[in-house]
Amino acid sequence: MSARVDHLVTSGTFSLDGQTFDVDNNVWVVGDDRECVVLDAPHDVDAIAAVVGGRRLLAVLATHAHDDHVRRAPELAQRFSAPGHPVPVLLHPADREVWRLTHPDGAATTDLSHGEVVTVAGTDLHVLHTPGHTPGSVCVYAPQLGTVFTGDTLFAGGPGATGRSFSSFETITASIRDVLLVLPPETRVLTGHGESTTIGDEAPHLQEWLDRGH
Repeated sequence: MSARVDHLVTSGTFSLDGQTFDVDNNVWVVGDDRECVVLDAPHDVDAIAAVVGGRRLLAVLATHAHDDHVRRAPELAQRFSAPGHPVPVLLHPADREVWRLTHPDGAATTDLSHGEVVTVAGTDLHVLHTPGHTPGSVCVYAPQLGTVFTGDTLFAGGPGATGRSFSSFETITASIRDVLLVLPPETRVLTGHGESTTIGDEAPHLQEWLDRGH
């Protein structure tokens, strides 16, 4: 039996470059009745913990280090850690500088790398480095579930935002073209904000995004 995907939305703020915005974030929990992995831990640690419930939390996996995706990650990991069994916060090392904007105390993370596989409930989660929204943005592809979790790299309707520090429109569109749009067209795209989509629905619009630019 493969893992299932549980979903909740939490609300809070996103702050960068001296500006703050109200945001709603998707949180995805992948696992079965025994164990799970949380993808992003933004605003409400109690709400996320309630979805985890009595399961063993194997890791908190950050799609990137913006504050509205990692603000509660250390707290969530600590809550489910046990003596001798710490819960790691997994983050691509290219986002360490972004991480320190939210966690200047140096809260520990464990490095993720492109091609790494995190296994939960018999289901493999393949880490895909997709820089652009931030230098260390990653997507997480679960072929057994026919699903890719794209954080803020790809949304229904186009690439994630690139108008702020640490971001690049050219880089994010290259990541989408070379890493994401090569996935099977029926692959579900579960995003960091807003509605879900599929690779097949987004692929035909790549040239439109490039023409539109940033």
